[in-house]
Amino acid sequence: MNQELLNLIEQISREKGIDKNTLIDNLETALISAVRKRAWLKNVSVTIDRERGEISITSLKTIVETVRRQKEEISIDEAQEIDPNTSVGETIPVPVSIEDFGRIAAQTAKQVLFQKVRESESEVIYEEYKSKEGHIVSGVVMRKEKGCYYVNIGRAEGVLYLKETTPFDSLKRGETVKCYVEDVKMSPKGPVIRLSRRNPNFVAELFRVEVPEIYDGLVEIKKIVREPGERTKLIVYSEDKAIDPVGSCVGMKGTRVQSIVRELRGERIDIIPYTEDFRMLIAKALSPAAVEKVGINEESKTAVVIVNDSQLSLAIGKKGQNVRLAMKLTGWDIDIMSNSEYDKIKKEETEKQLQESLARASENEFKTIK
Repeated sequence: MNQELLNLIEQISREKGIDKNTLIDNLETALISAVRKRAWLKNVSVTIDRERGEISITSLKTIVETVRRQKEEISIDEAQEIDPNTSVGETIPVPVSIEDFGRIAAQTAKQVLFQKVRESESEVIYEEYKSKEGHIVSGVVMRKEKGCYYVNIGRAEGVLYLKETTPFDSLKRGETVKCYVEDVKMSPKGPVIRLSRRNPNFVAELFRVEVPEIYDGLVEIKKIVREPGERTKLIVYSEDKAIDPVGSCVGMKGTRVQSIVRELRGERIDIIPYTEDFRMLIAKALSPAAVEKVGINEESKTAVVIVNDSQLSLAIGKKGQNVRLAMKLTGWDIDIMSNSEYDKIKKEETEKQLQESLARASENEFKTIK
């Protein structure tokens, strides 16, 4: 029996990943609960021998001349049979026979033990997935209900709310999907693991997994912005001049970036090299449009960008998406105009300046005559 108990504890420890001593502590607590419920004893303690599996139960009782409360007191004669050096008024631990509690006590102990195991398992899972917060996990879609997907991610289920998916994510039961672990919290029912496929850091983590140079810290993602399902822009940088940060992310023949694009269901990705030249950074941020001129005001962090007429719609993007992402990425307020518009404004300004010059010249001439 004792060996069977130790074998059971060893098995649960391996399967649930819970420390053996923690399980024994939980079993001791479960047995205390069972003894109290069945025998109505107070001041009960339970000890399980870690090596042999032997269980000893004792109830602390007060030594009296005449016993009036059987559950709390023991006669001096009975006490001295346990310890001859005791006297009236002292307390003594009295052994309790485990066989006295029968099936009900055993069932109670079993229920409490399982509850303790679930609590311990929840703590282990919480710690495991809390360490994965901010990283990517791969899982299998189990079901969809109440506005979210439930994804099996190993030892736990993650919650992927519909609002955290992209417009092109139509996940089916049994489908394998990658998600970003956004948040892990403990609730009364166990760990709640919130997943996301919309978070910009999801794309950053995909690059970290796919690009060894980013994983090893040789290439750094300075900033990343995203409109899920449509376009992502990121700035990359490397202190090592021998490493091409953009080329590292793209991969040979585009294999690395294409792998990420497939995972994102065709979302477009613009990879921009970091530079301290604000004009160049703004021009690159408006990729895939070709920029001809950039004028900046560093105090107000505003920029005017001139593009060829044929590039204007591309620079602005659908519903202003491209320029909006470029502004988020660089932190600059960007105004875009075409060459023809710029030439027209320039011509108007030139004519205005000419008129002002003529007016000043006429005024000067009038003053001279006078």
